Amino acid sequence: MTKASENYNIQKRLLSITIILFLIKLTAWYLTNSVAILTDALEYTINVISGIVGLYSLYISAQPRDQNHPYGHGKVEFISAAAEGTLMIVSSFLIIYEALNNLKHPHQISQLDYGIYLVALTAFINYGVGFYAVKKGTQNNSLALIATGKHMQSDTYATIGIIIGLVLIFFLKYTWIDSVVAFVFAIIIIVSGYKILRSSIAGIMDEADDDLLDKVIALFQSSRRENWVDLHNLRIIKYGGTLHLDCHLTVPWYLNIHEAHLEIDELSKLVKENFGESIELFVHTDGCLDFSCAICTKHDCPVRQHEFVKRIDWTVQNVSSNYKHRVE
Repeated sequence: MTKASENYNIQKRLLSITIILFLIKLTAWYLTNSVAILTDALEYTINVISGIVGLYSLYISAQPRDQNHPYGHGKVEFISAAAEGTLMIVSSFLIIYEALNNLKHPHQISQLDYGIYLVALTAFINYGVGFYAVKKGTQNNSLALIATGKHMQSDTYATIGIIIGLVLIFFLKYTWIDSVVAFVFAIIIIVSGYKILRSSIAGIMDEADDDLLDKVIALFQSSRRENWVDLHNLRIIKYGGTLHLDCHLTVPWYLNIHEAHLEIDELSKLVKENFGESIELFVHTDGCLDFSCAICTKHDCPVRQHEFVKRIDWTVQNVSSNYKHRVE
């Protein structure tokens, strides 16, 4: 099973669980008439909608590449995450409206004990499922799964706050706490929605992932071979669960095509061993030039023209640039 197919099956299970939890929250609101629980249930409708959108996006993402989409369909996951983040923000403003309206026109709350039990049950299940979704999404490079998991976890924090508020109402009989709790956690959901939206836009715009670049370049730096004279113009683009990495590798100019390709194979093997099959590697080989001698550590080079001066360590800054390194 491919990672894209696995992500799709996970999202299907998440959607089923989300619908069940939504029904439980509606039951708790029906029993208690609490605006905090209502807003929790209202916000959870976004989970159901985004779950459907996320499921469809993962279905599209799992489709094989074709003539019209030579890099695959993974970019659709960023659109799904953007929709989820936007819906979270919109629902939060609806929650704030309901909370303020309840402060002006308070209403009676009943059967809080049953409401607390039901909401606590949803919080426990929600966090566990969200943790699983983030873990699998990180393993499979799926922004859609990560967005769903983080959304569920942020819901859990909001639900915990709601439970605390309901307990205070139960013992202190201060009904205004109901609206205050709903308002506070609507702000938390807005922040979470913004972060998801920001990540999706970064993916759509092919924004550089500095953490990932750091890991890849540190791996190349620690595993450098003598024939890897220089590395530059390294870029990583995300397409859903697949990462496309391309770079220019400078090798001794006298290597034949077969020998140069063996160096690329070693680079590719290194990437696969450390990052799995989710990375596609495209490497352009350059032959070394006269100024390369000063940074080349190859001891038995038969055509060396200049003395070795120093080795240039590869970093995100100098490897991402599109120029061959030299001693200034």
